[in-house]
Amino acid sequence: MGIVYYGNYAQYLEQGRTEWLRELGFSYKWMEENDILLPVTNLNIDFKLPARYDDLIRVTTTLRNIPTFKIEFDYEIHNEKNELLVTASTTLVFINATTNKLRKAPDYLLEKLT
Repeated sequence: MGIVYYGNYAQYLEQGRTEWLRELGFSYKWMEENDILLPVTNLNIDFKLPARYDDLIRVTTTLRNIPTFKIEFDYEIHNEKNELLVTASTTLVFINATTNKLRKAPDYLLEKLT
């Protein structure tokens, strides 16, 4: 059909989150090595226009509020013509990797955000 498969958008959002964290000075890998997991518990995507094969897209990732036990993001995906293709949101929770239990957002992240 010449358009991007809808399931790929979840990966684009993950890339947006990964780069958002990297800009703060952290990586998912580093957080996991420091006993924190961030599973997605909610994903919402509203498709406006399709991305086409070979389009260059831009993912804008915005933190919704200061995290507690969960962290929420809003996204916009635009093509190179600056057309809005997708709006989306995700909710992730902080999990202690050793105990597999819910935990508060780590202090080092909160310090960077305040």
